[in-house]
Amino acid sequence: MLTKAKDRLQNLWDSGKAAGMSEPEKLLYRSNLLGSDKRITNYGGGNTSAKVMERDPLTGEQAEVLWVKGSGGDVGSMKLDGFSTLYMDKLRALKGVYRGLEFEDEMVGYLPHCTFNLNPRAASIDTPLHAYVPRAHVDHMHADAIIAIAASKDSKALTQEIFGDRIGWLPWKRPGYELGLWLETYCLENPEADGVVLESHGLFTWGDTAESCYATTIEIINEAIAWLEAKTEGKPAFGGAKLQSLAPEARREVAAALMPAIRGMVSGNQHMVGHFDDQDAVLDFVNSNALETLAPMGTSCPDHFLRTKIAPLVVDFDPNTPDLDAVLASLPAQVQAYRDSYAAYYARCKRPDSPALRDPNAVVYLVPGVGMITFAKDKATARISGEFYVNAINVMRGASAVSDYQGLPEQEAFDIEYWLLEEAKLQRMPKPKSLAGRVAMVTGGGGGIGAATAERLLREGACVVLADIDLAAAEKVEKQLSSVYSADVVRSVAVDVTREEAVARAYAETAVAYGGVDILVSNAGIASSAPVEDTSLALWSRNMDILSTGYFLVSRDAFRLLRRQGMGGSIVFIGSKNGLAASPNASAYCTAKASELHLARCLALEGAELGIRVNVVNPDAVLRGSRIWEGEWLDQRASTYGTDKAGLEEMYRNRSMLKRSVLPEDIAEATYFLASDLSAKSTGNILNVDAGNKEAFTR
Repeated sequence: MLTKAKDRLQNLWDSGKAAGMSEPEKLLYRSNLLGSDKRITNYGGGNTSAKVMERDPLTGEQAEVLWVKGSGGDVGSMKLDGFSTLYMDKLRALKGVYRGLEFEDEMVGYLPHCTFNLNPRAASIDTPLHAYVPRAHVDHMHADAIIAIAASKDSKALTQEIFGDRIGWLPWKRPGYELGLWLETYCLENPEADGVVLESHGLFTWGDTAESCYATTIEIINEAIAWLEAKTEGKPAFGGAKLQSLAPEARREVAAALMPAIRGMVSGNQHMVGHFDDQDAVLDFVNSNALETLAPMGTSCPDHFLRTKIAPLVVDFDPNTPDLDAVLASLPAQVQAYRDSYAAYYARCKRPDSPALRDPNAVVYLVPGVGMITFAKDKATARISGEFYVNAINVMRGASAVSDYQGLPEQEAFDIEYWLLEEAKLQRMPKPKSLAGRVAMVTGGGGGIGAATAERLLREGACVVLADIDLAAAEKVEKQLSSVYSADVVRSVAVDVTREEAVARAYAETAVAYGGVDILVSNAGIASSAPVEDTSLALWSRNMDILSTGYFLVSRDAFRLLRRQGMGGSIVFIGSKNGLAASPNASAYCTAKASELHLARCLALEGAELGIRVNVVNPDAVLRGSRIWEGEWLDQRASTYGTDKAGLEEMYRNRSMLKRSVLPEDIAEATYFLASDLSAKSTGNILNVDAGNKEAFTR
């Protein structure tokens, strides 16, 4: 069954709230309400518009202006500046320069000439679809329930059966100027209709007010939901289950093993980031009897297709006899077969002016018994691609239950994917940041240096996992950073770096969250101070366990994962001046820190052939924001140097050659340098960030 009665869409319009709004504000309110529910439209999908009378800034007279969602926006999260504004009289005048279907793409170039009030928001290709509907308010949504009908073999008859004459039907047509004229003709010939279903695409609805337009959209989608519910009652999804899912933890274990391997294979042109989804809708599909038939057919809605590619790759995995080693061994051949198939599709469908072949790797990977993996250039895109494919699954589920599902014809799909207008949009994308697509694990991520380092890496486009034995501290940092950089790109994980199983679990969680890892910042630490005769074996062992063994364990598992990816990587140890320069009453700490330096040298030797660089940042006296400098350690060091807490930072500053304090941000900057391609030819190095200390000179 596609949905349940309790899942009907609710009309959330608040008349009191809307009463004081201008027409553009009501349009935004309506748009945000519609976009807040993925059952109505997916992220970035659909668009809304209103025709509003505005004062012309040149003539002072009233002019009819089209407010319509601009190119690349999302109706659920957009603000008023996300709308394009265009003179309606100029949009109508475009009909006089239209040279016919063969030239419809050139009409996009005329849209800037219609701009009202110098609005810099670029108009989208869908602008004519809204402009020529002779109603004040128009919604275009991609509801799963509607597309399930639109993507059915007999969608025209089903539309008539469900809606009668209230909602019309138009055959498949690529979005563009011609479709705008089709919609206008339909409206003029059917003035009583409240909307139209576009084959394989979605729903257009309209109204005379923002509230009535919104209400119609909700009502029509609910009618489709109810009809599908009645028709699918008692029918097993996708012809029933062929396989059973693994248990939740087992599914994540399989994903953690597969994702780094796939990531390494698909990151040839740029580092890719992964996303894993094992929700019920996905499992129903990947375990079903219909998987082998439906998956190769691809998606129907253009928005779905642009995000998910021509078809998914179904991984050869049998949950009844799970053999991960065999699957990992067979993956390269499966990935290559997909690339070859995609290249053949390009060769069959390309036109003389088609853009060059793009990345031939799959976006969506379906794993029977496990779930869905998606890869894209960043985490948000990978997640959203997965959401779009879930929409496609829902569409296939409904369409195949009431009719025969049909995807876009291959040539139509190609013409959308390699549309010159889409290519121009891709070419306008900003240059990726220096760590785009990279994934970093920062141990001790809840402390001052860890938090500053995470922020520096996030600023350059990386995804970051904050690993800390104090999960609450890491989650506090995560909350702060996610408010700036989004929840997509930062995660927290509890890890005791002295325990093998905890370290392995942290990497598995990182692999499931992002697909793998590229950067390890080994920063977890403690500090202790005691004369040697007062240093207990327990204190000695604790220093060695965390600062030596802990660095070994997180590096060993990093090597294992980086080898599986085959893309190289960077490991940065946060060492200490005390690893090079002896200090009184700190033999355990200094010895453990010295072992870190030599471990880094050894790992640099082993990692070179794999492209894994290993370097060290040596701080000194980073007091601000550091949890190490809280409690006993601060008291002990103050006692050693005969000062108090307030005077300790000044003492360290004056002790340095440059007479400057060292801050967490300084360590973060050095770490970024060594983690990034700025230092691509450096390994086995030590970078002192201590404001100058001749005892710590490396030579």
